[in-house]
Amino acid sequence: MPTLLSVNVGQPKDVRWQGRTVHTGIWKSPVDGPCWVRRGQVDGDGQGDPVGHGGEHRAVMVYQIQSYRYWQEYLGRNDFGYGQFGENFTVDGLADTEVCVGDRYRIGEAEFEVTQPRVTCFRVGIRLAEPRMPALLVTHRRPGFYLRVLTEGRVRAGDAITKTFSDPRALTVADIDGLLYLPDPEPVVLQRALTIDALSVGWQGSFREMLDAAAKPVAMPVAKPSTGFRRLRVVDITVETGTVRSIHLASDTDALPAARAGQFLTIRVQTDDGQRIRNYSLSSAPGAPTYRISVKREGEVSDFLHRHLEIGDTLEVAGPLGDFVLDDGPHPVLLVSAGIGATPVLAMLHHIANTRPARRVWWLHGARDQAEHAFRDETSRVLATLPNARELTRYSTSTGRLTADTLASLDIPATASAYICGPTGFMADMRAALRAIGLSNIRTELFGAKAGHTPGIAATDTPAPHPPPGPAGTGPSVSFARSGLTVPWSDEHGSLLALAEACDVPTGWVCRTGVCHTCVTALASGTVAYQPKPLVPPAGGSALICCARPTADIVLDL
Repeated sequence: MPTLLSVNVGQPKDVRWQGRTVHTGIWKSPVDGPCWVRRGQVDGDGQGDPVGHGGEHRAVMVYQIQSYRYWQEYLGRNDFGYGQFGENFTVDGLADTEVCVGDRYRIGEAEFEVTQPRVTCFRVGIRLAEPRMPALLVTHRRPGFYLRVLTEGRVRAGDAITKTFSDPRALTVADIDGLLYLPDPEPVVLQRALTIDALSVGWQGSFREMLDAAAKPVAMPVAKPSTGFRRLRVVDITVETGTVRSIHLASDTDALPAARAGQFLTIRVQTDDGQRIRNYSLSSAPGAPTYRISVKREGEVSDFLHRHLEIGDTLEVAGPLGDFVLDDGPHPVLLVSAGIGATPVLAMLHHIANTRPARRVWWLHGARDQAEHAFRDETSRVLATLPNARELTRYSTSTGRLTADTLASLDIPATASAYICGPTGFMADMRAALRAIGLSNIRTELFGAKAGHTPGIAATDTPAPHPPPGPAGTGPSVSFARSGLTVPWSDEHGSLLALAEACDVPTGWVCRTGVCHTCVTALASGTVAYQPKPLVPPAGGSALICCARPTADIVLDL
């Protein structure tokens, strides 16, 4: 009969790791005597990252002594003690390949329900001093699992574990884990998993997203990344306002890579002060024979382009890049912009006119005054071809800014999707106003670096992106497009993620071993190699930076 060997608890603490401070509760120790288990957690236990751990569906973490023995042999270790894998219950039996999500068990006075596998997380690698551990737990089908507490009560080491219910869907913990983390999950099995009421809300959401992605038709082929920057010729320059010029680019050799409405190009120029890279949204319709970027004169690179660029010149260009792209569905859409933020949503407007002219569209734009209203005539012409379009423009010097009251008066349906681009404060105000009237599908485009996502890492004052400390590398160049930084690669960094961190470029990650895909990053140009190999390769035109190294000059959407 399965048996509870140890009850383990621990309070979160700060741990130094790779020059950072990690707040984590993965250090757990055995409890002597009985211990109360309550709805949210075991008495005396705590979580450093409550977003990813703890709560009703992750109240109790379980790991098996059989897996302890397996890892001791596999890793050549003999230093493991109960709680080593961050588990609350160390058990004899209950293998991940036998226990099913939805099964119920009685232990001591309490009853439990299996809700999900362990979430792959870098902290287990810290606890075991084995960075590969998040990936190993998945590939060796030994993740462990979480329990929800159905009946509170006391438990203690030595208690027998009795099954009280077997879920009829019969999907084991290892099965569920593989659906999320291993390649080629079967849609029919994903659908069966979604019928398990006990499955935690987070995993249900992930499986729904996977099914939606599998069912969604590809509206436009995404261009394969080039092997680096390419030179495009300036075939025209048009003046939009006193501070905005549009630059039209064409290839002298072959067709331009296809762009999606809302994407941007990365431009590399040699100014008087050195090499610089900047991002500029495409304002032209997808599929046009030339690219058009529209540049406002407000910084070093844009000033250089305004003063020096002429028809016939060439620019070094990478892309198209970016995930601020229009959904091609039939539902209503809001295109909201201020100033030069009109560029990506203008491309979206052109795309709607070319593909779904009957779609309901609201075009909302703010500018300082009529003289600084770029694309005024162009947008009016396009909107006039759309039978279900509404246009609203506000000038801050006369008619006032776009406000929450303005949006509330427009009778916008909650099913609409909104795309917002403009100054940071404007986007925050518009997002809040749209949420207040019931919209949930809201996208914003940030021209600078995106916010990082580093769970459990203590916040610090982060400087602007900069070259890494120490001697410069001698490898391929790595360009962080949003951060405006290009640096040479050095093998000392180990991965592109480590290089980005050394440069204080904001990133997002969880497992650091190529499992969770949190770090997936669009790759505008270049190629990478992986060490270790990810369990599931990323989509074309992207890279898992936690385990990737450049094999040629690359441009990343960071």
